[in-house]
Amino acid sequence: MVESVPNEATEKDISALTDALNEERMGAVTRIVNGIPGAEVALFLESLPGDKRQAVWELVDEAAQGEVLVSLHDEVRDSLIEGMDTEQLVEATRDLDLDDMADIIVDLPEEASNQLILSMDKNSRDLLNQVLSYDEDSAGGLMNPDVLTVRSDVNIEVVMRYMQFRDSIPEPVGDLFVVGRKGHYKGRVHLETMLVSDPKTHIKDIMDEDAPAILDKTPASEVAQDFEHNDWISAPVVDDKNILIGRITIDDIVDVIRDEAERSVMRMAGLNEEGDMFAPIMTSSKRRAVWLGINLLTVLLAAFAIGFFEDTIKEITALAILMPVVASMGGIAGSQTLTLMIRGMATGQVGSGNIKDLLNREFMIGVINSILWATVLAGFCALWFQNWDMSVVIAMALAINLVAGALAGVLIPVLLRRMSIDPAIAGGVILTTVTDIVGYVSFLGIATWLLLS
Repeated sequence: MVESVPNEATEKDISALTDALNEERMGAVTRIVNGIPGAEVALFLESLPGDKRQAVWELVDEAAQGEVLVSLHDEVRDSLIEGMDTEQLVEATRDLDLDDMADIIVDLPEEASNQLILSMDKNSRDLLNQVLSYDEDSAGGLMNPDVLTVRSDVNIEVVMRYMQFRDSIPEPVGDLFVVGRKGHYKGRVHLETMLVSDPKTHIKDIMDEDAPAILDKTPASEVAQDFEHNDWISAPVVDDKNILIGRITIDDIVDVIRDEAERSVMRMAGLNEEGDMFAPIMTSSKRRAVWLGINLLTVLLAAFAIGFFEDTIKEITALAILMPVVASMGGIAGSQTLTLMIRGMATGQVGSGNIKDLLNREFMIGVINSILWATVLAGFCALWFQNWDMSVVIAMALAINLVAGALAGVLIPVLLRRMSIDPAIAGGVILTTVTDIVGYVSFLGIATWLLLS
């Protein structure tokens, strides 16, 4: 199910909903909520605190509740599911597409999920179990097993009649996939090609035999890259025996890209589990406390490094004023590189083959920027403190930390990935620790050497 992103229409709808809710015009809220797509309703619900969220949820038509639930973040969805009885949950989810049902059934209470499964026919149950057997972040977990297939030895006219006789056609239609007698994937047929060809033309004459399929175990991030590189609307999914088992459509990939972008942003702040802006205060406090504790340890390391130069700081108080400048500039330089590296790793642009080139590139960028900004800062300090020796000290320290930050921005995510640690989660904290310690030690060490020796 495609989750909508904020646009002019969405913002207008949500603004109207907010005004009606604040003015307690519940009739207007009901009309608006049941007149917009489920994904927009989900977005609105996520923007509300718990009491208002529940009040609006009770106004959503039962027929639309399944679509809304699928579009919600897991944490918000769980909070709404807790307030629904078994019959409501089964009624809301029974008509969902199989891939959407697979996403939500794992979050349902056991009694509701069992009743939902029992309400399905055997074929649908088998297809659902097939999807549930895969990791949710794999091609098999993304796919919809309800796929439209054709044989290569029939003509277009037969295919068109077959499609007319079906009760329904999976949406979006995308391309048709060609299989052999035992279900082996053979290629795809583009709909536009089929529609403009002679009805007597055989499928084997217009199918694309070179069109690749996606292996069921492929990670979701790689699937998204395949869709981007090939401009696919839909793609076939096969098992290790090349049996066609389902298809992935562009709406599923939009969700993958959106979710991955959100996770990346949240992880960099240590909030990867906080999907609900209005989660209980104590729950959010406990989650954030862990990350704050980790950050406190890294700050104490930097403070410990400063402690070695206590006598130097007492002797020259101007050093206390200038210390944050060196650490901050190194941190910013490293963060720029770290962000590019994490993005490159996510898109597949960074690998073992180009790490050395990236390291050389970032080193040279660090050197160029260090020369530029060390010169600027040295001139500024000379005018401020009327002390050229102090200017030399801070210029040298800044140059060292800018280069160190750039190199750390490359090496830290590489090392973390080799240790199977997500760079987006731990990279920022480690980088800040490195640039703080290098900045403080270089600045105070050079000051001790040049000014007090």
